Amino acid sequence: MGLTLVEKIAARHADGLAPNAVVRSGDFISIRPRHVMTHDNTGAVIPKFKQIGATTIADPAQPVFAIDHDIQNVTPKNLEKYAKIEAFAREHGIDYYPPGTGISHQVMVEQGYVVPGALVVASDSHSNLYGAMAALGTPVVRTDAASIWATGVTWWQVPKLAKMVLMGNLSPGVTGKDVIIALCGLFNKDEVLNHAVEFMGDGVANLAMAARMTIANMTTEWGALAGVFPFDEVTVNYLRSRVGKFTSEKRPGTRGPKSRSGYTNADIDGWWKNRSELSADADADYAIELELDLATVVPHVSGPNEVKTMVSLTEMERKHVPIQKAYLLSCVNARFEDLHDAAEVVRAKGGHVADGVEFYLAPASAEVQAKAESTGDWQTLVNAGAIPLPPGCGACIGLGRGLVQKGETAISATNRNFKGRMGDRDAYVYLGSPAVVAASALAGFICAPSGSCRIAEHAAGAAVRRAQSKPKPPASVEIMAGFPPSVRGRVLFIDKDNLNTDGIYGSKHTYRDDMTAEEMAAVTFENYDPNFNTLYQKGDVAVGGFNFGSGSSREQAATALKFKGIPCVIAASFSETYKRNAFNNGFVVFECPELVTHLRGTLNNSGPTAVGPEITIDYAKSILTLDGKSFPFPPLSPAAQELIVMGGAENLVAARLRAKGSAR
Repeated sequence: MGLTLVEKIAARHADGLAPNAVVRSGDFISIRPRHVMTHDNTGAVIPKFKQIGATTIADPAQPVFAIDHDIQNVTPKNLEKYAKIEAFAREHGIDYYPPGTGISHQVMVEQGYVVPGALVVASDSHSNLYGAMAALGTPVVRTDAASIWATGVTWWQVPKLAKMVLMGNLSPGVTGKDVIIALCGLFNKDEVLNHAVEFMGDGVANLAMAARMTIANMTTEWGALAGVFPFDEVTVNYLRSRVGKFTSEKRPGTRGPKSRSGYTNADIDGWWKNRSELSADADADYAIELELDLATVVPHVSGPNEVKTMVSLTEMERKHVPIQKAYLLSCVNARFEDLHDAAEVVRAKGGHVADGVEFYLAPASAEVQAKAESTGDWQTLVNAGAIPLPPGCGACIGLGRGLVQKGETAISATNRNFKGRMGDRDAYVYLGSPAVVAASALAGFICAPSGSCRIAEHAAGAAVRRAQSKPKPPASVEIMAGFPPSVRGRVLFIDKDNLNTDGIYGSKHTYRDDMTAEEMAAVTFENYDPNFNTLYQKGDVAVGGFNFGSGSSREQAATALKFKGIPCVIAASFSETYKRNAFNNGFVVFECPELVTHLRGTLNNSGPTAVGPEITIDYAKSILTLDGKSFPFPPLSPAAQELIVMGGAENLVAARLRAKGSAR
């Protein structure tokens, strides 16, 4: 069986992998990413780094600091935070991009840190954008970032893989933003939840790099863990256009003689020569295959306040929805091409931003703004009444000037429109392409650029093919000292899909730092099932549904269950953030959808929690047994077991640092 591109990239960056060993979906591995990016949250990672006993950066070329989130905040407190980050970068020789350089993900691509075949992680959910470059971009949590700084490595579970086949070509006036809005709206039943999506098909060659960046970026909102485009002529042409444009002046992290970012034409030639290593094999295995005919995509908007609800522009114009705010900014749609599209709408329509509308404009980077100024696009937008802001995240994440107010309606070229994200929770935010944002700002209501709505409204040509469920043979694994070879206990079946962390550990307890482990254990699941604690017996194995632990990233939703004495949680699938928080805190979770299907067919209980039969988990054989039936589950590799034995990532990293110090 062949390998997917994601599996190949994961193997290239696996740490301690045996020669010629392959990496498959579901495997737990130790990874050594090419780079780890942090932005304003660097200020929160630094104390974690120090807390684990680290004093030096394992590889100063690996971290990149790019400040972008709260750059409009010039209070002494925020400026002091930025100064501390810059000083830390200077002390450790780390590349640092100060406020005003650009949005971190744009900087990572623009400055050449992201290259084909690279694994680049970031402490930010929109690191998916790096997939446009035939790289694997995926988010990590802050504990992971600190671990990578200290040791160069962290753990990762290779996700399920989805093949997204794009066919045909886009109609005039249809953009990459329209494509990802269509994907989010058409495939909105969690088809790609926690998958890595690989884009392929003849339609991919018709998508420019800017469109690919937009699509890859918003695979996050689609529910995917990563979105990866192939390495092709479009990639090569973009790479060649960047050669010689990388920042050369010294930053606080002074470089050595070899540049940490950037590439040469010789590098590009080498990648192209070995492009088979940067492509999925023809017989690669995918969990699901989706198809979309690009010719059938018509401009839509998402919302209000929901990415996966799409409404055609024809319907929006019929509704004549007035707006008070318009936004052209963010890491998804503020590149030169986006500003140019918006400026072309202004030139075609003429006029000025409508009375009662505030149109906010921020470039993805200072370089983008300079280029837009050189073509006149920037002046066109500003002269029409757009309010310029510095190159940063701003209103997209509810920071800085121009937040949407209670009762207001906005059209935005950002990537998220969740209730309350861009301002007041009692506002209404729709997402659209830069051209739609510009046209709507001029008209005063949500509308299409001239002519777009004359495209016939028809259902997009979409198809879904799920892979036949192939029972995987159980995989034996060596159990390391200190890890339990087996577990036995009653099942407590929590038959709920998308159970969020607030249901597991209520928000009213989240910021009570004085709660003891016993107190935390006592309030588990109280928002989901107040009767849970009367049913629970120490040693019970919790079994959940699909996407267990969705929502907030609070660590207590994992640690409280560990404190309670639950040996593990088994679910049909997990929120990836919940899974990372569990293992990073030394708590076992793993997936076995077949077990959940069995319990749903055999347990008759109308309550939110059902007491099930006794279950036996054999970690060495990767088999669990109940009701006389056996179910295989993904083996817990040495990388996963070590996290549990050591009590979590921080303890593991601290132990490695102590061992390294004593070896000197």
